[in-house]
Amino acid sequence: MPLDQSFLGRVYPPTPPYEVGREKIREFADAIFAADPVHRDLAEARAKGYSDVIAPPTFAIILSQNAGQQLVDDPHFGLDYSRVVHGGQTFRYVRPIQAGDHLVTVMAVEEISSRAGHGFLTTRHEVSTVEGELVVTIWTRLVIRGEG
Repeated sequence: MPLDQSFLGRVYPPTPPYEVGREKIREFADAIFAADPVHRDLAEARAKGYSDVIAPPTFAIILSQNAGQQLVDDPHFGLDYSRVVHGGQTFRYVRPIQAGDHLVTVMAVEEISSRAGHGFLTTRHEVSTVEGELVVTIWTRLVIRGEG
């Protein structure tokens, strides 16, 4: 089933605030083998000018996935997630994510197209503090395999 073109430009509501914790940052850093001490050691992070430990750059995937679930769960869009292949991820940071941040994510559908029987979907995720400070913009590209 082709993706519904009327969703192009659709903006979903902000996610509930996500509180970034030191332990979550440490667990994520451990999972991806990020060795920089700024992800675990408060003194090291402060020595480098941060107010708290900072998350590895790909930590923001957690936030984009939370927001992206709105589109996956939207019955009117018709996305068959069993056919989805990750096509790419891009992050544009204003500043690092830090422990203690309370972040919300707003997702917009930026591209819907099809080529060679496959669907292509690009979403943009604006991650901001609850006060409205932009932290990172994330673009997610998905390929929806055709049935042929």
